[in-house]
Amino acid sequence: MVRQGREKGMGMADLGRAHSVERGGGAGATDLVRLDYEGRFLRRRRLQTDAGNSVVVDLPDTTSLEDGDALLLESGAKLAVVAAEEPLLAVTGENLPRLAWHIGNRHTPCRIEADRLLIREDHVLAAMLRQLGATVEQLHAPFSPEGGAYGHGRTMGHDHGHSHDHGHEHGHPHSHE
Repeated sequence: MVRQGREKGMGMADLGRAHSVERGGGAGATDLVRLDYEGRFLRRRRLQTDAGNSVVVDLPDTTSLEDGDALLLESGAKLAVVAAEEPLLAVTGENLPRLAWHIGNRHTPCRIEADRLLIREDHVLAAMLRQLGATVEQLHAPFSPEGGAYGHGRTMGHDHGHSHDHGHEHGHPHSHE
């Protein structure tokens, strides 16, 4: 979700381009953008700020932005990144590790807390988790799941830096005698 700005012609300014990210640098920013989990994964996109201004994000690589990061504008100004509230499910139960395993087995982003798991709203997962004995409650909150082992803030798919297609001979004799 990108917060919608004001109607055209009502104080909207073009802030130019955001060309890089400062991790944790959102303090002291001149404006901010509220983005949901999917919206914080970007490379090139036009956004509207809370003040109704327009900015073009043009990063060198696709980047996972976190709540509290800053987009650095060509003018030298900073634009704070805020995680927007979105529909989530709070999962609780007697065996959270088991429930977390089932969520992870479905490659679903998850925030792990001491007494609950948070996932994006999904009626199919909610039904499965209830069947496993979990209590599942809907809520609206910012979503910042655990980052993957192979990428900043995201699991970045399943490329673990090696190929499963070895494409070479192992030198094993294949005698059919």
